Amino acid sequence: MTMTRLYTIDDLDKTTVQTDIKETLKQGKNVVFPTETVYGIGANAISKAGIDNIYKIKGRPSDNPLIMHLVDSNALSTYVHVEQDYINKLIERFWPGPLTMVFKKKPIVPDYFTGGLKTVGVRIPGSEVARKIIEIAGVPICAPSANISGRPSATLFKHVVEDFNNKIDILIDGGKSEVGLESTVLDVTGKVPVILRPGMITYEMIKGVTGEVYISNESFKDESPKSPGMKYKHYAPNGELVIVEGDNEKVIEFINKQTILHQKTGRRVGVITPNEYKNQFTSPFVYDIGSLSNELEVASNVFAALRDMDENAMDYIYTLSFSEGQYSEAIMNRLLKAANKNIVKV
Repeated sequence: MTMTRLYTIDDLDKTTVQTDIKETLKQGKNVVFPTETVYGIGANAISKAGIDNIYKIKGRPSDNPLIMHLVDSNALSTYVHVEQDYINKLIERFWPGPLTMVFKKKPIVPDYFTGGLKTVGVRIPGSEVARKIIEIAGVPICAPSANISGRPSATLFKHVVEDFNNKIDILIDGGKSEVGLESTVLDVTGKVPVILRPGMITYEMIKGVTGEVYISNESFKDESPKSPGMKYKHYAPNGELVIVEGDNEKVIEFINKQTILHQKTGRRVGVITPNEYKNQFTSPFVYDIGSLSNELEVASNVFAALRDMDENAMDYIYTLSFSEGQYSEAIMNRLLKAANKNIVKV
């Protein structure tokens, strides 16, 4: 059993802690740290031992590629081919921040890092804490979401501790993740960029920079995906998650009827709802995900809501659809994957 060391972000100024982080990553071990999106499990991006540990601890499929995190864009050309003219415009506009760009990789990036692909995703985190940890490490860091593969990502430190205490060498407490959803992933290997995973850098934002952008249809089947979160069921809570779409009054009525039916058989039912409707449900387990007038709040609470449902041992979980607004595509992408596309229209 690994004896985990717990640090806070304030500890990062201590020389002893910096040395511990650097040596841990150098030895092919792992560090969980906060980013602005979600918590990530860090490993030296060119250390097979550290990467193998991530796949093993997370239970992550080996063809699910990892993302390389850099402290700034100065070293980008060391690892990837920067071929398209629009890439520098994207860098200037969105980095540091929650945008991952997928490039053709150079030989220095090992195949075991990319799941055998000839491309690699690269991101410069918007979080100063994350960039400081990469700087301390002195090497590129891979940092997939800090969760058991397929389960909801961790946006609160308590979720990190639940999943990885005494499994990973160092856990760093950075409070609640600001964004709460993983980065937008954009394939920049072609003349027109392609969104592989939606996030808080939206289609409209990217189009405003590049003039043209496509959206992937995610039809991969036996093919290895270019981005995390494309091929496999993701973010799933233990209970059965159902997304209910339609007129709000009918949605609330449907969920309340289902709640009564489930409760008659002794099942526990949870509801994830915007603040505006939280008092209209009969279930005693209602998670207020935030106000519809504040999409950023809703997005930042998606994974926390799913984790809360697990903590309260919900057998069935119902959520309203979040189909309108600037960030609705990113929010619904995560909910649809968590529900395995289990959606009811009323």
